[in-house]
Amino acid sequence: MFAKSRFLFVFGLSVACAGAASAADGQHFWSGDWYLSVGAAGFSAPKFEGGRHNKLQWSPLVSIGRQGPGPRFSSRNDNPSFALIETNDFRVGIVGKFVPSRDSSDGRELRGLKKVKWGAEAGGFAEAYPTDWLRARIEVRQGIRSHSGLVADAAIDAFTDITPELRLSGGPRMTMATNDYFNTYYGVDARESAASGLGRYNPGGGVKSVGVGGALTWKASENWTTSTFLEYTRLTGPAADSSLVRERGDRNQLLIGVSASYKFNFTTH
Repeated sequence: MFAKSRFLFVFGLSVACAGAASAADGQHFWSGDWYLSVGAAGFSAPKFEGGRHNKLQWSPLVSIGRQGPGPRFSSRNDNPSFALIETNDFRVGIVGKFVPSRDSSDGRELRGLKKVKWGAEAGGFAEAYPTDWLRARIEVRQGIRSHSGLVADAAIDAFTDITPELRLSGGPRMTMATNDYFNTYYGVDARESAASGLGRYNPGGGVKSVGVGGALTWKASENWTTSTFLEYTRLTGPAADSSLVRERGDRNQLLIGVSASYKFNFTTH
């Protein structure tokens, strides 16, 4: 379900953007040179956001878009996006993210808490290259179905090519959100408190987390790309103060994993 939903979401975002871009020159949106990238990432991460115990997990990596030079740098943290304005030093466009569901099957610590539906987040992004080796990016997304909050991710990555095929990158991250988001994932109302044994908690908005991440990416061939990555996140503010985190979770979140993807190039008329 996760793989299918994520693929449809990424494909739909790409097709919609491509259609808008190609309508201006009178061509069919599907005409031109495209790529399809498929792969997977395997990693150890908390069972749920704010959880204390890690487990082995995996996620599909699927994206489709028009061929071209693309951005100078991309990160595994970047959500599927399409640039509407693009120069050598600046990119602005639309972005989307698939949000999986969460319930007690993701951890016994969640028993008694309401199920969070699967959904999406949609919004915009902007990124800038102040130097040839540094990228700053921000995404602002509105929750759809899973929650009704606003989420903003900010990241700065320094990157250097150790060899033409091997790139090292890393930098700080920060996430902010409104109270609607925190209520969905970290709030505990009276009914949930009675059912779960957790203390009642009604959060406001604020900074959700700060952290740092890094990756070593190897372009094995023109089409094959592999990567190892590490992310450390420390929950802050409304997330860290939640009874779920204080009583049954951990403010410190660690993710480590590997990924591989293959890119298919094709042309349509």
